[in-house]
Amino acid sequence: MKTRDSGMPDETMWSSFFAPDVVLAKLGLTRECRDVVDLGCGYGTFTIAAARIVRGIVHALDIDPAMIATTMAKAQAAGLSNVAARQCDFVSDGTGLPDARVDYVMLFNLLHCEEPVPLLREARRVLGAGGRLGIMHWNHDAATPRGPELAIRPRPQQCRQWAEQAGFVLAGAEAHPGAEAHPGAEVVDLPPYHFGIVMRPR
Repeated sequence: MKTRDSGMPDETMWSSFFAPDVVLAKLGLTRECRDVVDLGCGYGTFTIAAARIVRGIVHALDIDPAMIATTMAKAQAAGLSNVAARQCDFVSDGTGLPDARVDYVMLFNLLHCEEPVPLLREARRVLGAGGRLGIMHWNHDAATPRGPELAIRPRPQQCRQWAEQAGFVLAGAEAHPGAEAHPGAEVVDLPPYHFGIVMRPR
């Protein structure tokens, strides 16, 4: 099941919104991480960047087979053998990964979905002890060039509250250097259009 307002722009426009290496560094992905899951990998923007960092496998999941094909083609072109891309309706059916399987979950631009807490619970299920959840979403600002309509676009505090309901707590400032505090949440500024939060299993 695709999430609300989930249409993707063309890849050139999409890529212009992010500096993947910077985002992942600010959200605490390091070489100490082994396996990672990228929920909603899209064009592989963050999958490929993560695969160059971590020691294990990056599980790239997306409901759209064209996105899976694009991500795998990029991994092959980059000579990366640690990307496992799979078509998967993880919103409705879960990831299919074993419990406590990964060290890091990327949950980027997805928490405007109809039921965010079950998705976060699935992220919690697949994370091992000491793992981290990186949340990124569009700023709650009508001036952003993309993003869900403001009525369903979550603010940082909402994302944090949903994650806490699913069994997470804030990872702490050490997990995301450069964090800028927003009221009520420890939030990473990801200019020009996004914010991030790093959580860990309770």
